[in-house]
Amino acid sequence: MTILCATCGVETAEPLPETCRICADERQWVPLHGQIWTSVEEQLADGMHIDVVELEPGAWALTSDPAVGIGQRSILVQTDAGNVLWDPLGTITDDAVEQVHELGGLAFVAASHPHMFSVQCAWADALDARVLVNERDASWIARRHERIDLWDGEVELLPGVRLIRFGGHFPGAAVIEWARGSGGEGSLLAGDTMQPKPDRRSVAFMRSYPNNIPLSAGVVRRLAEQAVGLRFRRVYGNIPGQVVEDGPEAIARSAQRHIDWVTGVHDDLT
Repeated sequence: MTILCATCGVETAEPLPETCRICADERQWVPLHGQIWTSVEEQLADGMHIDVVELEPGAWALTSDPAVGIGQRSILVQTDAGNVLWDPLGTITDDAVEQVHELGGLAFVAASHPHMFSVQCAWADALDARVLVNERDASWIARRHERIDLWDGEVELLPGVRLIRFGGHFPGAAVIEWARGSGGEGSLLAGDTMQPKPDRRSVAFMRSYPNNIPLSAGVVRRLAEQAVGLRFRRVYGNIPGQVVEDGPEAIARSAQRHIDWVTGVHDDLT
């Protein structure tokens, strides 16, 4: 049985703690009426379904109905040498596993940060893949597993698919630079490291998104400077519909806006 927190969707080993540690952290939240645990088996009994839809050639979005945890989507990146599942869902179904098999299977599962660990080991077991967890966030692993490998810095998972640590939201917060994305101009799979916003022209840099805790001006400047060295046009977030087309410009604009507001440049407007 795969047990997970109903609030964040992260798989957890027994014996279960009184409260999910990820949700008890200041970046997340515990429901008003207390901790709730569920399981993949319970989800399936309730009619859980996963849709697999093409985002662009070589990239597929996986979304669950009903939504699990924070309601994220996963992105499956295809290469001739194997596939990567980015920010795995907090559920898994036999139908979705079969569709991923038909798309070339799975070599790696990777998450942008601990809120996206979800049922990463269940996906890896079902598709004979390795799970990549940044070593700076290893203390947040709630289900230890032999398939988990630690990494840091940057790793070329597959040709044209590079996993890179940025930090910020979590010390190990990461992105994927996908060379073939955006018609060969490159795409950035950013998770919550730099979260695309509904205006489709900006990204946000936060320690906590639900609790509105900002990152400092210095950290945001560092993240924006790291992004300058990458090659990409489009930025994908981990919520359905999150995408920015002019990625480098949007990151630069958004970083400067954030820095200006947190350092008081616009205090006259308040």
